[in-house]
Amino acid sequence: MKFAALLAISAAPLLAVPALAQDRDPSKDFNGPYISVGGGASLQGSDRGETLTFDTNRDGTYGDPVNTSGGTDAFAPGFCNGAATGTANSGCRNDKDGPEFFGRLGYDRRMGNFVLGAVVEGGHSAARDSVSGFSTTPASYTMSREADYQANARLRAGYTPGGGALFYVTGGGAYARLDNKFTTSNTANSFADNGKTNGWGYAAGGGAEVMVTNNISVGLEYLYTDIKDKDYVVNVGAGTAPPTNPFLLNGGGTDIQRSNAHFRTHSVRGAISYRF
Repeated sequence: MKFAALLAISAAPLLAVPALAQDRDPSKDFNGPYISVGGGASLQGSDRGETLTFDTNRDGTYGDPVNTSGGTDAFAPGFCNGAATGTANSGCRNDKDGPEFFGRLGYDRRMGNFVLGAVVEGGHSAARDSVSGFSTTPASYTMSREADYQANARLRAGYTPGGGALFYVTGGGAYARLDNKFTTSNTANSFADNGKTNGWGYAAGGGAEVMVTNNISVGLEYLYTDIKDKDYVVNVGAGTAPPTNPFLLNGGGTDIQRSNAHFRTHSVRGAISYRF
């Protein structure tokens, strides 16, 4: 239901195209450079089964158990997909969907009814992705990430049935400057992280574009983006905790990462373009 509503909102520019194109020459559509601005919504997919992973001896290999001095699992209460709402594993807030906006530079080359082009795009999305773990103390530990800004460079290929409208697919490389945050209710240990990181991946999707005048077009697009970041780490130290603290038993500290390095979003967006 939410996806359908956002699709309807993003499609509004297409539905509101005025009858200004009667003097156009369709043979010149979708050929040459253009600039676009637009916006829409970024939706979070399901990250079922994501956890926190631990490197208890800091040898660079994650997947170590965090055990109490009695040999039991300190994270026996488990994990959840989202931001913790308390110190016990009683549920988490869902990942946050959010608005996005972007600017775009592109160039199309029309060959008959076929169009090949390239796009460079940059913008911002407010979507946030979180995962939480719970220890037996009890305490909660939450990692969250969102993109301060993101960019991609894509090719696109499409078909225009005589001009006036273009239907296309697109894909290419993507980059994001990720803003990572860590929160915990544990006040005994010390925690330090490396904050913002760089993520790389790809973007792919498709859409439709309609000419309004000789120079102006409006469009609707779906884009799937997959950014991978394995650089974010939280370092757990002693703080005021005793040597028997589960994070300290195997050498004086533990590093924490997310089990899933992928930050994935589904975007539904509208755009208006000026063609030179």
